Amino acid sequence: MENPESPTTTPETPTPFIPEAPQPEAPEVVSSPAPEGPAPTRASRVWGEWVRPFLIILVIVGSFRSAFADWNDVPTGSMIPTILEGDRIFVNKVAYSLRIPFTKVHLTRWSSPQRGDIVVFFSPDENKRLVKRVVGLPGDKVELRGNHLIVNGKIAQYEPLGDLDLEMDSSRRMYHSHFEKETLDEVEHPITLSSFRSPESTIAPIVVPEGRYFVMGDNRDNSRDSRYFGFVDEKLIVGRAVAVAFSLDRTQGFKPRWERSFKKLI
Repeated sequence: MENPESPTTTPETPTPFIPEAPQPEAPEVVSSPAPEGPAPTRASRVWGEWVRPFLIILVIVGSFRSAFADWNDVPTGSMIPTILEGDRIFVNKVAYSLRIPFTKVHLTRWSSPQRGDIVVFFSPDENKRLVKRVVGLPGDKVELRGNHLIVNGKIAQYEPLGDLDLEMDSSRRMYHSHFEKETLDEVEHPITLSSFRSPESTIAPIVVPEGRYFVMGDNRDNSRDSRYFGFVDEKLIVGRAVAVAFSLDRTQGFKPRWERSFKKLI
């Protein structure tokens, strides 16, 4: 028996190893520095470091004082004994409405002055900033008899508080003054009556128009108020006086009245 032929195999030829040629490295790009601008001048440094921040702070503080809260000096005694000459009072400018800063334009209104409120406003005749007390609301019939108030036929109640000599005008003359507590519709506050009677201590009944207020000073015989310049439009009211920040006695060389600091106004 013949043996089958063994298959023949052809030996594989090894592939020679050819190393890869190294890739050339990309040349490093060195960026040239940007050309420097001119050095800041002393004036520009002062502007950037001092003037500009100061102006920004000034605008912020001014806007806050114009629209939200402020403090005002009281140079006269028209609100004695509640507010004294030389008092510096806090004014809440958002008590009734919100205004655009540095204007008299009201954005929105959520409340109105009430009887007894002490308000700061611009006078209708001279556009001066004044502080007085609201005694007549829109629609009220206001009357005054011998400095005693009558509103809508209801006579205010009065209680004596004592006497004192006060300086009542720029001549620095002393006048004997009488103090009383006035109460109307559960609103009570002190008033001052002088030994001399103002011609406006008596006024005939008058009806307060809509959107306006009748205001008077607590110092009834030494106050220029609605008895002289008429009703106050609600748009002229700046805010409500809420407290005394501090006080300086102008008759004593601007000596501080520490006892009046942060005194609430009622």
